[in-house]
Amino acid sequence: MIKQILRKLPRKSQKSDLLDSAGNDSDNHASNSDDGVQCTNFGNKISSRLRVVKRVSSAVFPASIMAGVEAVEPNLSFNNVSNPQKPNLFISKLNLCCEACNSSDPDKGTAEQDLKRRTLIELVDFVSSGSAKFNEAAIAAMCKMCAINLFRVFPPKYRSNTASGEADDEEPMFDPAWSSLQLVYDLFLQFISYSSLDAKVAKKYIDQPFILRLLDLFESEDPRERDCLKTILHRIYGKFTVHRPFVRKAVSNIIYTFVFETERHNGIAELLEIFGSIISGFAVPLKEEHKMFLCRVLIPLHKPKSLGVYHQQLTYCVVQFIDKDPKLANSVITGLLKYWPVTNSQKELMFISESEEILEMISMAEFQKIMVPLFQRIACCLNSFHYQVAERAHMLWNNEHILNLIKHNRQVIFPLIFPALERNSRNHWHQTVLNLTKNTRKMLSEIDDELTLACERKLEEENSQSNEASEKRKLTWERLELAAGFEPAAANLVPTLKPATCSVVC
Repeated sequence: MIKQILRKLPRKSQKSDLLDSAGNDSDNHASNSDDGVQCTNFGNKISSRLRVVKRVSSAVFPASIMAGVEAVEPNLSFNNVSNPQKPNLFISKLNLCCEACNSSDPDKGTAEQDLKRRTLIELVDFVSSGSAKFNEAAIAAMCKMCAINLFRVFPPKYRSNTASGEADDEEPMFDPAWSSLQLVYDLFLQFISYSSLDAKVAKKYIDQPFILRLLDLFESEDPRERDCLKTILHRIYGKFTVHRPFVRKAVSNIIYTFVFETERHNGIAELLEIFGSIISGFAVPLKEEHKMFLCRVLIPLHKPKSLGVYHQQLTYCVVQFIDKDPKLANSVITGLLKYWPVTNSQKELMFISESEEILEMISMAEFQKIMVPLFQRIACCLNSFHYQVAERAHMLWNNEHILNLIKHNRQVIFPLIFPALERNSRNHWHQTVLNLTKNTRKMLSEIDDELTLACERKLEEENSQSNEASEKRKLTWERLELAAGFEPAAANLVPTLKPATCSVVC
């Protein structure tokens, strides 16, 4: 009867039995030792229990995932094992690639590097074959291997930023370890692009800290590495939709630091290239978050001196925004005028080219809001003594859409432009600019001859008034100089005053 009752009682699980037995053994051992040993054994007992919890709730690469994986000799080929053993062999080979090569022994280090390289090539072939199946253990092992081999701290930059913004003329620096890094990048790219990869499982390991470390690699001096990172980050953005807001925020922070603090970063062009394709996929109407990205991130990128390195990608992003919402053209032109360069002619050429692309897409209503400050700036460009800037500004009249905008608003634009053309025809030193000025004046006369003549008469009146004011100032100064001619004689009389007179005055 008693045995039947005991059989119905619930039994402890095997894991709890092991934990209790470990705890009892530790307690028995601790009771027979001094206080120091008791503390040590108590800590060991706690750590042994925490080890079980850690296997269940590890943050990045849980040990419990690998606990049930059967170890397979990593030197075996995938063709020599059965299909059920291939995932375990895949994990074993990844673990082999996590080991650092021995740098103290050159011969041994070279052999280890060759073995690691052959293993990586075999892994790339296996993943690209399409027969691989990634369970959670394989995903964790892949992310761990990539983190160990790719994530590193770059040496401090020693190349100074060029003052002219022509950093793209510098020869790129190539990483001597690229042959090994390339295989790791190829493997990770094949892994991310794998169609049967479970994004819900993979996002536990390709998480926000992992993405931040990946973004840090865009600081690499090697353009080949940045190009691989560009493709990988774009695939991550497309596959892991839960990480999209975080990626946009992280990239924004990188650009904030670049624009307002350091003006040093190697991967701005690649990051903008990624965002060019991302912006083209934005839904219409645009969210307020995306508009803020344009105003707070993209437009301030026109400020740094190294604009020439990434200007093409930046212009593409800006044009994509205006294509989605034409009303943003007003904000973009206003931002360009805010950051318009005064002493950097190469940047000024870029600004004129970007303005032309924006004007090709702008509507008449938006154009009328910004035409006055814009053409005041263009008039200054027409008068630039840098002949390329003046020549590029004259070329705007060859654009049919811009010319049509000018025709419809000629009552406002002609008075802004005509004085600059007149100054050019009299004072500019370059013959090509003089010829372009002559052609532009002829074009204005063909559009509206009466308005051109009116602008010419107004300019003559302003010049005559300016000459009269100049003559008045000249006569005023002459009178002052004439009056100042008597001042020394009067000044000589001051020391002759008697002290008594001064005392009386006081």
